[in-house]
Amino acid sequence: MGRLLALAAASKPWGVVAESGTGCGVGTAWLHSGLGAGARLVTVERDEEQARRAAGVFVDDDRVSVLTGDWRLLDQHAPPFDVFFCDGGGKRDDPEKVVELLAPGGLLLLDDFTPSPHWPPRFEGEVDELRLFYLTHPALDATEVLTTPTSSVVVAARRT
Repeated sequence: MGRLLALAAASKPWGVVAESGTGCGVGTAWLHSGLGAGARLVTVERDEEQARRAAGVFVDDDRVSVLTGDWRLLDQHAPPFDVFFCDGGGKRDDPEKVVELLAPGGLLLLDDFTPSPHWPPRFEGEVDELRLFYLTHPALDATEVLTTPTSSVVVAARRT
């Protein structure tokens, strides 16, 4: 997953990269590793202590902003985004807003899915409506990529 994040960030060398769910900053570090000299990265974390620690890691790079609060704070920081790693809030609670935050041609990455050999995709015996939403959204071209034998990521590009 880390290499996929670095690749996504590198694909938009002058872009604005967003992340919801900074956590301890592992995904942020991978995005940062692919960040172009002209790009910016904004990430948001609800947990104040985790956000503070992550901000300390990137304190010397003015291209990186670590916000503390709800994922909706991203809406105030230069959307639409060229890359959006939706690892925290948004993916489940407001998927349409997640799509709206993405620039035309922008990349969306949604991890922590369980692979499904079925169509429509299933999780715990039921149709996975959330995954189906992203894979069939009319504004997205999307696919699912296996990242480990037991996890997958939905990768999507916003249609122009």
